[in-house]
Amino acid sequence: MIELHGVWKAFSVGPVKIPALSDVSFRISRGEFVILTGASGAGKTTLLRLLYRDDVPTDGQIDVLGHDLIKIRRSEVATLRRSIGVVFQDSKLLPGRTVYENIAFVLRVLGTPRNEITGRVFDSLRAVGLSSRAQAYPAQLSQGEAQRVALARAIVRRPPLLLADEPTGNLDDAMAAEILEVIKDICISGTTVVLATHQLRLAAAMKRRTLVLEAGRLVKDQG
Repeated sequence: MIELHGVWKAFSVGPVKIPALSDVSFRISRGEFVILTGASGAGKTTLLRLLYRDDVPTDGQIDVLGHDLIKIRRSEVATLRRSIGVVFQDSKLLPGRTVYENIAFVLRVLGTPRNEITGRVFDSLRAVGLSSRAQAYPAQLSQGEAQRVALARAIVRRPPLLLADEPTGNLDDAMAAEILEVIKDICISGTTVVLATHQLRLAAAMKRRTLVLEAGRLVKDQG
């Protein structure tokens, strides 16, 4: 599903190269729920960006869903991304569209047959417990509800892989726990999940395999 071997990523700041990831290697199997944790600036977001090919490593090997992300053709990147759901700390909902329209928009862009869209949208809303909010606008949602909609939008394509970057970062503990339960259910349904968080207590409470980054290095792989 996901394999990294000796991955390095450095960013240039003037004449100096600053390492963001240093010699990172791990493997994630299909159906796993993996927590990626570490302090802010440890390299979590950089690593997730590499996994959905929003950036490329300075050195090393990355394979995701059978794609070699070093050798992948530009024309194949869009195909790869259709198989990956991505959720961010900010739900990034379109403010002028209803919950239903925010999710349906993804399917329309992908050319999903019109007669399938409504059923797929409500399937994803049921999965996150929000089918009753289909006609609400983002401004009418709580932060927790908005993040659930973002999850529904990410899974409406039925992707085999979900990457979640600090999805509970803006939420209180109760809302965060609700979102994590939803993500657990998504994983149980067959989706591989990689969830990045700097909230160490939250990561520990999940009792899942945890990858710990410190200053760009993978220092622990436990669980």
